[in-house]
Amino acid sequence: MAEGLNENIIPINIEDEMRGAYIDYSMSVIISRALPDVRDGLKPVHRRVLYGMLELGVTYNKAYKKSARIVGEVLGKYHPHGDSSVYDTMVRMAQPWSLRYPLVDGQGNFGSIDGDSPAAMRYTEARLRRIAEELLADINKNTVDFQPNFDDSLQEPSVLPGKLPNLLLNGASGIAVGMATNMPPHNLTEVVNGIVAYIDNNDIEIAELMQHITAPDFPTGATIYGYQGVKAAFETGRGRIVMRAKAHFDTTKTGKEQIIVSEIPYQVNKASMIEKTAALVNEKKIEGISDIRDESDRNGLRIVYDLKRDAIPNVVLNNLYKYTQLQSSFGVNNVALVKGRPETLNLKDMIHHYVDHRHEVVVRRTEYELDEAQKRAHILEGYLIALDNLDEIIELIRGSRDPEIARNGLIERFSLSEIQARAILDMRLQRLTGMEREKIQNEYNEVMAQIEDLRDILARVERRMEIIKDELLQLQERYGDDRRTDIVHSAEDITIEDMIPNEAVVLTISHQGYVKRTQLAEYRTQGRGGVGSRGVSTKEDDFTEHLFIAHTHNYLLIFTEKGKVFWMKVYEIPEGSKNSKGRAIQNLINIEPDDNVRAVINVENLKDEDYLNNNYLVMCTINGTIKKTPLEAYSRPRQNGVNAITINDGDRLLDVRITNGNNHIVMALESGRAIHFHEADVRSMGRTAAGVRGISRENEEDKVIGMVCVSREDASLLVVSERGYGKRSSTEEYRITKRGGKGVKAMKITEKTGNLVAIKEVIDSDELMIINRSGITIRLKVDDLRVMGRATQGVKLIRLGENDKISSVEKIEAIEEEEIENNIVEEEIKDVEKLDNVDDPDPDMDAK
Repeated sequence: MAEGLNENIIPINIEDEMRGAYIDYSMSVIISRALPDVRDGLKPVHRRVLYGMLELGVTYNKAYKKSARIVGEVLGKYHPHGDSSVYDTMVRMAQPWSLRYPLVDGQGNFGSIDGDSPAAMRYTEARLRRIAEELLADINKNTVDFQPNFDDSLQEPSVLPGKLPNLLLNGASGIAVGMATNMPPHNLTEVVNGIVAYIDNNDIEIAELMQHITAPDFPTGATIYGYQGVKAAFETGRGRIVMRAKAHFDTTKTGKEQIIVSEIPYQVNKASMIEKTAALVNEKKIEGISDIRDESDRNGLRIVYDLKRDAIPNVVLNNLYKYTQLQSSFGVNNVALVKGRPETLNLKDMIHHYVDHRHEVVVRRTEYELDEAQKRAHILEGYLIALDNLDEIIELIRGSRDPEIARNGLIERFSLSEIQARAILDMRLQRLTGMEREKIQNEYNEVMAQIEDLRDILARVERRMEIIKDELLQLQERYGDDRRTDIVHSAEDITIEDMIPNEAVVLTISHQGYVKRTQLAEYRTQGRGGVGSRGVSTKEDDFTEHLFIAHTHNYLLIFTEKGKVFWMKVYEIPEGSKNSKGRAIQNLINIEPDDNVRAVINVENLKDEDYLNNNYLVMCTINGTIKKTPLEAYSRPRQNGVNAITINDGDRLLDVRITNGNNHIVMALESGRAIHFHEADVRSMGRTAAGVRGISRENEEDKVIGMVCVSREDASLLVVSERGYGKRSSTEEYRITKRGGKGVKAMKITEKTGNLVAIKEVIDSDELMIINRSGITIRLKVDDLRVMGRATQGVKLIRLGENDKISSVEKIEAIEEEEIENNIVEEEIKDVEKLDNVDDPDPDMDAK
């Protein structure tokens, strides 16, 4: 006997058994108790209470029923747990300080914001609110799947049709096993606007959605203090939102100052908060308060803090925020069930899943309505046949012994279906009148039109999306209200960029690496041949090597002659006057001591993927190498920089340009020769590649002095020599060849002109900024220079001292002339520039 019993005992490792049992338990808690479904925003107990109330018939326009009756209905049919779990759920759904949009209309004592318990369920009554019925609408039209209840005797919905985006509107909170959820409520008007924007554009960014859904909207109002937590919650599904009570100062008739609190943070127990505050006052942790009173009544919340005579109201209020629950935080953790699996969701994810659910509901509802309409049309067709053959049918029925024979006779004689035959036999005699026949015909026409419309809805997703939008906008009109929770930006929200205007500035970098930014208005236009004005105060052996224009919010990509690239924001560069020296660039970026800046590209931002992938950086070296790489390869800033190009021994990076991939490239040598080829001749390569040959040099002493990316048909090429001579020639005079050749003559080089120092692409509306080694600058208009032949010597652009030479030439684009008063310079400055093309600047760095 004992042996037989032992045969049924299976030895199991207790660790395996505990592991399996605990996983089963945890999954049950996660799926069937603690987490809401992303589609209707409800946990099973909420769903069962609402569905049970609908089944019981306690809708918004019916009489209240005892809460005990409702709880018993839900317990007996759907939720086999303790009665307190059902009643507490129903109570919370009725509390206007717990839910932003309460779903239950309670009558009696349903608790208070002070944490008072509700009356027993035998004393209170409840019914559904109208807004809750929107969650249940169309549930009987096969819109959702049903599942067996706990004893398989009834069916209950696995999810509600959810015409309202309840998860966003009312949020949720719950503690599962190994995870928790805490989702804030939002404003219906804003949420509908956000969902409509998503339906109109499925690729909408979260930042754009936040223009519609600005922040959570709590039922108790109060103020959201700081926006970083809101931003993080919307973007990632996790964030910490700081809430502050709404308070103002008042003075009594006796002159006593008071702090009046009219709204407190969400989920704060008012009585408990006042009690703890009083304890802190007694312990002298908060000073300046003589009395605390709760003067709340049916008209609203009001907490009064009487202040002592010498107390400073602002200081006391800040201490209250610091030490009491007048300031508290809401830790957002958007975890919900998506297809039965818990997921952390951002704002767009929640909207996406809601729209998907509503789309499925609309499809299933339409299919149900189409099926019902086709059934009705089928019966109406039978009626019409009967009315057309009325005398014969009456005779057939009168001659039949029983209904069965009559039905079979109708089916055989008039080719009717059994359903149609039954309907004809059940038809009342009054339907035979002429007026009733007209009604049947009209109803048939209406049903056929409805069938056509329903088929069109099923055929086109655009119609279904329009239906979802229209239904949401109707709900918005019916239930939408204003925000209750204000948003106040804290100091943490204000970035440096917010305090710096995005304005055009001149950036200068000297030969020895001193950098600064200067107001654009400090440089004034002069005529050709002038002596210039003192531009930069430098050491005797230093001179301005780079000068270009950027906006303060732009990114700078700084390229060095050793082939490295660094990133900076323009506003991070120290500001200095036109005559100041600037600051050593080594103090701003981690550049090696023996390295020098060779080129700077400024880009509006590094996050626009289309812009990054459709634009390129073209680089050239002094030995004639050229390389093209997508801008995207340089869009991830690193503090210590990265390699931008591999530089061979004896070579160095000279210039970098931003292009769109369809430009022509001109490279010029200091010996006066230039080559013109199409950018397509240079294949795109990786960030660390060395490049290919761009131009051939006749000797090693001949170096490349500049590169131009020709992007405009109306542009001409300007070349400038080191002794101040320059000229404009048509681009067409430089014939297009394959890259790697020797090129053609760009300027007739003589002892008087000196070697070539710069080549530029210019149009008539451009201006030039010319800087020589002694620091003198002159600014002149390009249209003062006439277009002349390619091989000529050119004209004098600037008068130089005997031992002076030009170090750099910079082009300034698209000048708009207007008079402004500038306090920095002694006279009125004219012709202030406004850059039109911030996105595609063309900073040009030349060799000395």
